[in-house]
Amino acid sequence: MAYTGRGQKVQKVMVQLLNLIFRYLQNKSQVQVWLYEQVNMRIEGYIIGFDEYMNLVLDDAEEIHSETKSRKQLGRIMLRGDNITLLQTVSN
Repeated sequence: MAYTGRGQKVQKVMVQLLNLIFRYLQNKSQVQVWLYEQVNMRIEGYIIGFDEYMNLVLDDAEEIHSETKSRKQLGRIMLRGDNITLLQTVSN
């Protein structure tokens, strides 16, 4: 499918974003996900799957509360793409 004008930029950004997620998946990197409208909670885990809507499947996921510094084990979860604000690697 060919896009013209501004639509082409949107397609290019999405391809770059999906390539980044795929790289995290290949490297088995631990990632931290910042959630939309929940600024005090983040999710950490390993990406084991994703789709074109940026829905992520995370393994060994943990819920982290930034105010209390508490962690809660979640296990394997599916996180919807519309809840994701930022995705970053975790430096150990």
